[in-house]
Amino acid sequence: MKALKITVCLFVFLSFLPIRAEDAAPVQDIPNFVKDGVLDLEGAIRYFENLYRSGSSIGEMEMTVTRPRRTQTMRMKAWTEGEDKSLIIVQAPPRDAGTATLKVDNNLWNYMPRIKRTVRIPPSMMLASWMGSDFTNDDLVRESSIIDDYEYKVVGPSESPKGWLIRCVAKPGVVGLWNRLDLIVSEDGTIPLQAMYYDRKDRLARTLYWSDVKVIGGRRLPAVMKLVPEGEEGNETVMHYLDISFDVTLPSDIFSLSRLEQAQ
Repeated sequence: MKALKITVCLFVFLSFLPIRAEDAAPVQDIPNFVKDGVLDLEGAIRYFENLYRSGSSIGEMEMTVTRPRRTQTMRMKAWTEGEDKSLIIVQAPPRDAGTATLKVDNNLWNYMPRIKRTVRIPPSMMLASWMGSDFTNDDLVRESSIIDDYEYKVVGPSESPKGWLIRCVAKPGVVGLWNRLDLIVSEDGTIPLQAMYYDRKDRLARTLYWSDVKVIGGRRLPAVMKLVPEGEEGNETVMHYLDISFDVTLPSDIFSLSRLEQAQ
């Protein structure tokens, strides 16, 4: 099963040392994909797909999981290489510190420091919650491309939020969780604002919101993502990206089971 790339971009950020926004690289040139009142669909989609991508990255983030009777915030750091490798380590709160997740290609392992055990996540557990959040294990390992896996078109201007509504429908033969994705981008076509995911029966399953646009790692992008499942009142997961550094040199053994179990 596949989940869209935008739900997996949580891996693009966490570091050995924080990179302050004011110390970041020069800001990339910001294009405008609207000319004479018409959105350049191909340009906007390609820009969106590469917004969080990098050959490698380090950074840090906070994830807040809200439920009707409780709220929990975890601070994490992560390393990524391309689209197929990532290591995420929980730093806080103390009771969860050292818990880690390693992704290599379509394989996923969790390390649980309390019992000092590494567990490989089987296919039967891919739809289970990741770290108690509204993201699933499947979100972490499955990636797809709008360009490769979806047929897309501009529906027209969006009023709430203000921007452009792009409809993406899964191509025939593409196997995945989502039949359709309705994506809203900013008025200039450069910033994702909202995405509505529809399951294989074309029912709204969840909505992803982007906010707090700022310059991080030399890129102008949303620093906050909020995922809200449909029909689960009071449930949401907010991912706040604190610091990002793109295209960095990583240790050769960073994406190994031994590094996973060190969880340092």
